[in-house]
Amino acid sequence: MQTHLTRAADRGLKDIGWLRSNFTLSFSSYANPLRNGFGLLRVFNDDFVQPGGGFGIHGHANMEIISVLLAGSMNHKDSLGYSEVITPGGVQIMSAGSGLRHEEYNVGEDEVNFLQIWIEPKLQNVAPRYQRRQFPEEKRRNQLTTIVSNEEGQAHCWINQNAKLSLGHYEQPTAVDYTFKPLNKMVFLFVISGTVTVAGQEVGTRDSLGIWDTDAIRLETSADARFLLIEAPINH
Repeated sequence: MQTHLTRAADRGLKDIGWLRSNFTLSFSSYANPLRNGFGLLRVFNDDFVQPGGGFGIHGHANMEIISVLLAGSMNHKDSLGYSEVITPGGVQIMSAGSGLRHEEYNVGEDEVNFLQIWIEPKLQNVAPRYQRRQFPEEKRRNQLTTIVSNEEGQAHCWINQNAKLSLGHYEQPTAVDYTFKPLNKMVFLFVISGTVTVAGQEVGTRDSLGIWDTDAIRLETSADARFLLIEAPINH
Protein backbone atom coordinates (compact mmCIF):
# COMPACT_ATOMS: atom_id res chain seq x y z
CA MET A 1 0.00 0.00 0.00
CA GLN A 2 1.18 3.49 -0.86
CA THR A 3 -0.28 6.68 0.58
CA HIS A 4 0.00 10.44 0.31
CA LEU A 5 -1.27 12.62 3.16
CA THR A 6 -2.32 16.26 2.71
CA ARG A 7 -2.98 18.19 5.90
CA ALA A 8 -5.74 20.81 5.91
CA ALA A 9 -3.22 23.57 6.59
CA ASP A 10 -1.14 22.58 3.54
CA ARG A 11 -3.94 23.07 1.01
CA GLY A 12 -4.05 25.94 -1.44
CA LEU A 13 -6.28 28.85 -0.45
CA LYS A 14 -8.27 31.41 -2.43
CA ASP A 15 -10.19 33.99 -0.37
CA ILE A 16 -12.03 36.68 -2.32
CA GLY A 17 -14.57 37.65 0.33
CA TRP A 18 -17.74 35.98 -0.87
CA LEU A 19 -15.80 32.76 -1.63
CA ARG A 20 -13.18 30.88 0.36
CA SER A 21 -11.84 27.85 -1.49
CA ASN A 22 -9.45 25.26 -0.09
CA PHE A 23 -7.66 23.36 -2.88
CA THR A 24 -6.30 19.88 -2.22
CA LEU A 25 -5.34 19.60 -5.90
CA SER A 26 -4.10 22.27 -8.33
CA PHE A 27 -6.97 24.51 -9.42
CA SER A 28 -7.58 28.16 -10.33
CA SER A 29 -4.80 30.32 -8.83
CA TYR A 30 -3.28 27.36 -6.96
CA ALA A 31 -0.68 25.47 -8.99
CA ASN A 32 1.33 22.75 -7.30
CA PRO A 33 3.21 20.40 -9.67
CA LEU A 34 3.09 17.69 -7.01
CA ARG A 35 -0.71 17.88 -6.85
CA ASN A 36 -1.87 17.99 -10.45
CA GLY A 37 -4.69 15.56 -9.79
CA PHE A 38 -4.76 12.10 -8.27
CA GLY A 39 -5.49 9.48 -10.90
CA LEU A 40 -8.61 10.60 -12.76
CA LEU A 41 -9.62 12.79 -9.83
CA ARG A 42 -8.70 16.24 -11.15
CA VAL A 43 -10.26 18.69 -8.68
CA PHE A 44 -11.15 18.52 -5.00
CA ASN A 45 -12.23 21.85 -3.49
CA ASP A 46 -13.64 22.53 -0.02
CA ASP A 47 -15.68 25.68 -0.75
CA PHE A 48 -17.37 28.21 1.53
CA VAL A 49 -19.77 30.71 -0.05
CA GLN A 50 -21.21 33.71 1.76
CA PRO A 51 -24.94 34.59 1.53
CA GLY A 52 -25.71 36.20 -1.81
CA GLY A 53 -22.43 35.03 -3.34
CA GLY A 54 -22.08 32.49 -6.06
CA PHE A 55 -20.82 31.34 -9.42
CA GLY A 56 -22.44 33.12 -12.38
CA ILE A 57 -23.43 31.32 -15.54
CA HIS A 58 -20.45 29.49 -17.05
CA GLY A 59 -19.77 26.40 -19.13
CA HIS A 60 -18.12 22.99 -18.85
CA ALA A 61 -17.46 20.11 -21.23
CA ASN A 62 -16.16 16.54 -20.86
CA MET A 63 -15.91 16.45 -17.09
CA GLU A 64 -17.89 14.68 -14.35
CA ILE A 65 -18.65 17.41 -11.80
CA ILE A 66 -19.98 16.44 -8.38
CA SER A 67 -21.13 18.71 -5.55
CA VAL A 68 -21.72 17.44 -2.00
CA LEU A 69 -23.54 20.04 0.10
CA LEU A 70 -22.49 20.02 3.76
CA ALA A 71 -24.15 23.23 5.01
CA GLY A 72 -26.43 26.02 3.81
CA SER A 73 -28.75 26.33 0.80
CA MET A 74 -27.47 26.62 -2.76
CA ASN A 75 -29.40 26.97 -5.99
CA HIS A 76 -28.66 25.19 -9.25
CA LYS A 77 -29.76 26.45 -12.65
CA ASP A 78 -28.51 25.11 -15.98
CA SER A 79 -28.92 25.12 -19.74
CA LEU A 80 -30.72 21.76 -19.57
CA GLY A 81 -33.67 23.49 -17.90
CA TYR A 82 -33.09 22.43 -14.29
CA SER A 83 -33.69 24.99 -11.55
CA GLU A 84 -33.75 23.88 -7.91
CA VAL A 85 -32.34 24.49 -4.45
CA ILE A 86 -29.90 22.05 -2.84
CA THR A 87 -29.90 21.62 0.95
CA PRO A 88 -27.54 19.76 3.35
CA GLY A 89 -27.24 16.11 2.42
CA GLY A 90 -27.84 16.96 -1.22
CA VAL A 91 -25.55 15.54 -3.88
CA GLN A 92 -25.66 16.70 -7.49
CA ILE A 93 -23.78 15.58 -10.57
CA MET A 94 -23.26 17.14 -13.97
CA SER A 95 -21.99 14.86 -16.70
CA ALA A 96 -20.92 17.84 -18.78
CA GLY A 97 -20.26 15.77 -21.90
CA SER A 98 -20.56 17.80 -25.11
CA GLY A 99 -21.24 20.92 -23.05
CA LEU A 100 -23.60 22.65 -20.64
CA ARG A 101 -23.80 25.94 -18.76
CA HIS A 102 -24.86 26.46 -15.14
CA GLU A 103 -24.90 28.79 -12.14
CA GLU A 104 -24.77 28.17 -8.38
CA TYR A 105 -25.56 30.76 -5.67
CA ASN A 106 -25.96 30.80 -1.91
CA VAL A 107 -29.68 31.54 -1.61
CA GLY A 108 -29.93 31.17 2.18
CA GLU A 109 -29.03 33.29 5.19
CA ASP A 110 -26.13 31.08 6.33
CA GLU A 111 -22.75 30.24 4.86
CA VAL A 112 -22.75 27.43 2.28
CA ASN A 113 -20.09 24.73 2.52
CA PHE A 114 -19.83 22.23 -0.29
CA LEU A 115 -17.26 19.85 -1.75
CA GLN A 116 -16.58 20.39 -5.46
CA ILE A 117 -15.19 17.30 -7.17
CA TRP A 118 -14.15 16.83 -10.81
CA ILE A 119 -13.44 13.41 -12.31
CA GLU A 120 -12.35 12.80 -15.90
CA PRO A 121 -15.07 10.97 -17.89
CA LYS A 122 -14.91 7.51 -19.40
CA LEU A 123 -16.48 8.58 -22.71
CA GLN A 124 -16.06 11.95 -24.44
CA ASN A 125 -18.78 14.21 -25.87
CA VAL A 126 -21.76 12.27 -24.50
CA ALA A 127 -25.11 14.03 -24.11
CA PRO A 128 -24.89 16.30 -21.04
CA ARG A 129 -26.89 15.21 -18.01
CA TYR A 130 -27.81 16.54 -14.55
CA GLN A 131 -29.00 14.57 -11.52
CA ARG A 132 -29.58 15.19 -7.82
CA ARG A 133 -30.24 12.88 -4.89
CA GLN A 134 -30.81 13.66 -1.21
CA PHE A 135 -29.00 11.74 1.56
CA PRO A 136 -30.36 12.89 4.95
CA GLU A 137 -27.82 12.35 7.70
CA GLU A 138 -30.31 10.59 9.98
CA LYS A 139 -30.69 7.83 7.37
CA ARG A 140 -26.98 7.13 6.90
CA ARG A 141 -25.57 7.04 10.43
CA ASN A 142 -23.13 4.28 11.37
CA GLN A 143 -22.65 3.06 7.81
CA LEU A 144 -21.02 3.78 4.47
CA THR A 145 -23.59 5.14 2.02
CA THR A 146 -22.96 5.08 -1.74
CA ILE A 147 -23.85 8.51 -3.13
CA VAL A 148 -22.36 8.27 -6.65
CA SER A 149 -21.64 5.24 -8.81
CA ASN A 150 -21.02 4.23 -12.41
CA GLU A 151 -24.18 2.12 -12.22
CA GLU A 152 -27.64 3.55 -12.76
CA GLY A 153 -30.06 3.30 -9.86
CA GLN A 154 -32.62 5.13 -7.77
CA ALA A 155 -30.56 5.11 -4.57
CA HIS A 156 -27.61 7.18 -5.82
CA CYS A 157 -26.38 9.45 -8.60
CA TRP A 158 -24.50 7.89 -11.50
CA ILE A 159 -21.69 9.26 -13.64
CA ASN A 160 -19.81 8.52 -16.85
CA GLN A 161 -16.80 6.88 -15.18
CA ASN A 162 -15.92 3.71 -13.26
CA ALA A 163 -15.94 5.58 -9.96
CA LYS A 164 -17.75 5.35 -6.65
CA LEU A 165 -18.26 7.95 -3.91
CA SER A 166 -19.37 7.04 -0.39
CA LEU A 167 -20.21 9.09 2.70
CA GLY A 168 -19.44 7.68 6.13
CA HIS A 169 -20.80 8.85 9.48
CA TYR A 170 -19.98 6.84 12.61
CA GLU A 171 -21.19 7.97 16.02
CA GLN A 172 -18.85 5.65 17.97
CA PRO A 173 -15.26 4.54 17.28
CA THR A 174 -15.58 1.90 14.55
CA ALA A 175 -13.34 -0.23 12.34
CA VAL A 176 -14.59 -0.21 8.73
CA ASP A 177 -13.15 -2.62 6.16
CA TYR A 178 -13.33 -1.34 2.59
CA THR A 179 -12.47 -3.37 -0.53
CA PHE A 180 -12.19 -1.93 -4.02
CA LYS A 181 -11.16 -3.10 -7.48
CA PRO A 182 -7.37 -3.45 -7.56
CA LEU A 183 -6.81 -2.91 -11.29
CA ASN A 184 -5.79 0.71 -11.92
CA LYS A 185 -7.67 1.84 -8.85
CA MET A 186 -7.09 4.25 -6.02
CA VAL A 187 -9.02 5.64 -3.06
CA PHE A 188 -9.09 9.23 -1.88
CA LEU A 189 -10.21 9.83 1.71
CA PHE A 190 -11.37 13.26 2.91
CA VAL A 191 -12.29 13.69 6.58
CA ILE A 192 -15.13 16.16 7.10
CA SER A 193 -15.01 15.99 10.90
CA GLY A 194 -13.37 13.82 13.55
CA THR A 195 -10.46 11.57 12.67
CA VAL A 196 -9.94 8.43 10.59
CA THR A 197 -6.81 6.27 10.91
CA VAL A 198 -5.56 4.21 7.95
CA ALA A 199 -2.43 2.02 8.17
CA GLY A 200 -1.28 3.88 11.27
CA GLN A 201 -1.77 7.34 9.76
CA GLU A 202 -4.24 9.58 11.55
CA VAL A 203 -6.21 11.72 9.08
CA GLY A 204 -7.72 14.70 10.88
CA THR A 205 -10.54 17.10 10.14
CA ARG A 206 -10.28 18.43 6.55
CA ASP A 207 -7.14 16.34 5.90
CA SER A 208 -7.05 13.96 2.94
CA LEU A 209 -5.22 10.72 2.18
CA GLY A 210 -4.56 9.26 -1.26
CA ILE A 211 -4.21 5.46 -1.23
CA TRP A 212 -3.05 3.10 -4.00
CA ASP A 213 -1.26 -0.20 -4.67
CA THR A 214 -3.72 -2.16 -2.56
CA ASP A 215 -7.21 -3.57 -2.95
CA ALA A 216 -8.45 -3.20 0.64
CA ILE A 217 -8.11 -0.80 3.55
CA ARG A 218 -9.27 -0.61 7.15
CA LEU A 219 -10.57 2.71 8.42
CA GLU A 220 -10.57 3.23 12.19
CA THR A 221 -12.83 6.13 13.06
CA SER A 222 -13.08 8.38 16.07
CA ALA A 223 -16.43 9.08 17.69
CA ASP A 224 -18.68 11.24 15.51
CA ALA A 225 -16.44 10.90 12.44
CA ARG A 226 -17.72 12.05 9.05
CA PHE A 227 -15.79 11.37 5.86
CA LEU A 228 -15.96 10.97 2.08
CA LEU A 229 -14.35 8.14 0.10
CA ILE A 230 -13.70 8.43 -3.64
CA GLU A 231 -12.75 5.29 -5.56
CA ALA A 232 -11.65 5.88 -9.15
CA PRO A 233 -9.26 4.60 -11.83
CA ILE A 234 -5.63 5.64 -11.81
CA ASN A 235 -5.79 6.15 -15.59
CA HIS A 236 -8.03 5.68 -18.60
